[in-house]
Amino acid sequence: MAPSPRVVIIGAGIVGTNLADELVSRGWNDITVVEQGPLSMPGGSTSHAPGLVFQTNSSKTMSEFARYTVSKLLSLKQDGQSCFNQVGGLEVATTPERLEELKRKRGWASSWKIETRLLSTDECLEMYPLLDRDSVLGGLHIPTDGLALAARAVQLLVKRTTKAGVRYLEMTPVTGIERSSGRVTGVTTPKGSIPADIVISCAGFWGVEIGAMVGLPIPLLPLAHQYVKTSSLQVLAAPNKASNGAHLPILRHQDQDLYYREHGDRYGIGYYGHRPMPVVAASLGNTPENVSEQNMPSRLDFTPEDFQPAWEASQKLLPILRNAEITDGFNGIFSFTPDGGPIVGQHPTLDGFYVAEAVWVTHSAGVAKAVAELLTTGRSETDLADCDLARFEEVQLAPAYVSETSQQNFVEVYDILHPMQPKASPRDLRVTPFHARQQELGAVFLESRAWERPQWFEANAELLDDLPAQWRPVDRDVWSARFHSPIVAVEAWKARTTVAMYDMTPLKRLEVHGPGAAEMLQRLTTSDVLANSKLATYTLMLDNQGGIRSDVMVARLDDESFHVGVFSPVAMDYLLREARQQSRRDGLRWVQVRDVTGGTCSIGLWGPLAVEVMKATNSTDIAGLPHHGFCEAFISGVPVLAIRLSHVGELGWEIYTSVEFGQRLWDVLWAAGRSYGVVAAGRGAMNSLRMEKGYRDWGSDMTTEHDPYEAGLGHLIDLKKPSFVGKAALQGRSERTSSRRLRTLTIDDGRSMVLGKEPVFHEGRPVGYVTSAAFAYTIRKPIAYAHLPGHILDGAFVEIEYFGRLIWATVTDNPLTNVASRREQPRISSRAVEPIRARLQLPLPVLFKCQNPLCPI
Repeated sequence: MAPSPRVVIIGAGIVGTNLADELVSRGWNDITVVEQGPLSMPGGSTSHAPGLVFQTNSSKTMSEFARYTVSKLLSLKQDGQSCFNQVGGLEVATTPERLEELKRKRGWASSWKIETRLLSTDECLEMYPLLDRDSVLGGLHIPTDGLALAARAVQLLVKRTTKAGVRYLEMTPVTGIERSSGRVTGVTTPKGSIPADIVISCAGFWGVEIGAMVGLPIPLLPLAHQYVKTSSLQVLAAPNKASNGAHLPILRHQDQDLYYREHGDRYGIGYYGHRPMPVVAASLGNTPENVSEQNMPSRLDFTPEDFQPAWEASQKLLPILRNAEITDGFNGIFSFTPDGGPIVGQHPTLDGFYVAEAVWVTHSAGVAKAVAELLTTGRSETDLADCDLARFEEVQLAPAYVSETSQQNFVEVYDILHPMQPKASPRDLRVTPFHARQQELGAVFLESRAWERPQWFEANAELLDDLPAQWRPVDRDVWSARFHSPIVAVEAWKARTTVAMYDMTPLKRLEVHGPGAAEMLQRLTTSDVLANSKLATYTLMLDNQGGIRSDVMVARLDDESFHVGVFSPVAMDYLLREARQQSRRDGLRWVQVRDVTGGTCSIGLWGPLAVEVMKATNSTDIAGLPHHGFCEAFISGVPVLAIRLSHVGELGWEIYTSVEFGQRLWDVLWAAGRSYGVVAAGRGAMNSLRMEKGYRDWGSDMTTEHDPYEAGLGHLIDLKKPSFVGKAALQGRSERTSSRRLRTLTIDDGRSMVLGKEPVFHEGRPVGYVTSAAFAYTIRKPIAYAHLPGHILDGAFVEIEYFGRLIWATVTDNPLTNVASRREQPRISSRAVEPIRARLQLPLPVLFKCQNPLCPI
């Protein structure tokens, strides 16, 4: 076995001690855990956490973390008693809206293979007799949920890992991080330096201060959260019941931002409905040696006026509390982030420095396992996109952004949120050069990664009456109709039959340059990106086990310069890291990766008449580009890079220029397209059209948990290349041998919409879940993607659970539509264009098979 690297873990809470344990179990033995407080009770969030573990989450990753935490705490025992009291969990609905939400959550649980059961009012009262019958409409029971005994678990983990050789230094604050030549070399403490090859900050809400020591913004906000204990209640007393014991299920009353657990014969009540109370961790001072349950840095004075609404709501839901009093209360500090997820990953420029912050007890062991896998094998078995440190854009790391959005997340933590629901604020942080023109066209903007992105354009409403019958949208249910408009059908129709303009600016664009750029991109991608210097390459980046890190578009501009389109900040972080490491290994083969997104913009011009529009601008060199072809040219004086590729499966290009020419480019293309019926189109239409063509979306349809064959992208693997990252892992795999595959489902009734993450059943058993969904206007049916077992073949019938209702769907091959490729398209005469200009009454016929660069066939 290779020598174990020297590891320093900062923080001996539930995350740090679990991480030490996970590393020890994988054979690492040179581990030091540094804790600023006493080991007996460190004084962070772990020390006061109420320990409720609800496993069901909209994120598969978070649910898997919670499920592993339950499993590990159950196995961690002292005197025959585990560190997890599996009393189960009960969520109750007191409004019709919440009752429907519980049905949706039951769907998530089925998707992630967590046992749950929807309960009637009577069944809720049978399970939890103390509830007010008149208040409860129903509930959701999760039998494997329960209470984590976090403080006990920490002590047992310390004891177990100490026996395995882990060193613990208590009352030892970290005052600095030592580094040399871009690598961490140790940590500084008042007691001296501790050499290290790897440092992981598990400092919880103090993580912001640790990150600042290495210039790393940690996007979390410490916020105080109210928790009280009541006076003794005879009805909760039971023989031999421990002072902190519980028999009833943990209870959540999310309509009033409340949760409940037993502490022996008293109730513990947590409340999220109060005003946000942000805290600066550095203001808390040094942790004292005499930390106790009543005296710890993470426990602030109680503010009873903030709790009054919660007390009234609690007495209504649990009438027994009308005879009780609040005997103890505090405002405990927890970490909140802009999107509610943990923060896990490596420093972007300091090798060996990792963070695992904003992790609640619920997910603690699961996160620790993932980090241990990342350190020891280079990848986590669970996809980390939902919690990757690199997932945030630079603007999202600004302190003002982190503060506002984290406070908003605190307020909304129990709210019923639609999957398309954007942040209410801050808005208009990032707008493209086309924003003014889009506003003139009545764009309805949704927000993503702080970008304002048009979902549809109200100006196209006037074309609704012109929609042919076969393109008309169907009525939607209230939930799926939110953040949607029938105007999307017009924009999809126009893209398929004439031409549409899409704002593609928010997609991240990189400039990869240097004498080692070609070598690096060849090593990291699955295709031969150097095979033809005149063609762009759509390809994949994999991890060392063949999981999909990202899909990318690569265009070689000259011998040492490449235009690279990526679809997430996480992919950019990977390229930046690889470029830095290669440059360090061989100074003659240096590589520079530069994010040029903010200084550039992009328009997708797509549709059967896109060539005619381009010809109208006299840009014949662009109009004549072959499939995958690209060129640097001028469009009416605007310098552009044009690549013939599409995200919707139609003829056309992605066209890039610098920001100062952006509005001019829009105006030129818009003017040229007027004679051909051009419309501006939004993300709603684009998602529908890309799914019709079988295009995958990284982060939902494919992640590091899927290999290219499972995702239906085996055609992007060039096994003739001498080597690339992940090639060895793919040996012997194929779509034929894959145990699961991403399939397209068409909804049989032609109108029932799903939105994503709903469970899919076959012959009564859960077999997968919906990754993406849309209404496919070209075939006039809702469609969905789902990873299904390989034995489920085309034509098989499956059921999708949507708010407790089962919807029949058919497994089908994809793509669902075959549309035009320029090479085979008959020339459209000016006479043929006239009826298009007069508003089409019928869609153009399907003429030929797509040869789009993103096409999976």
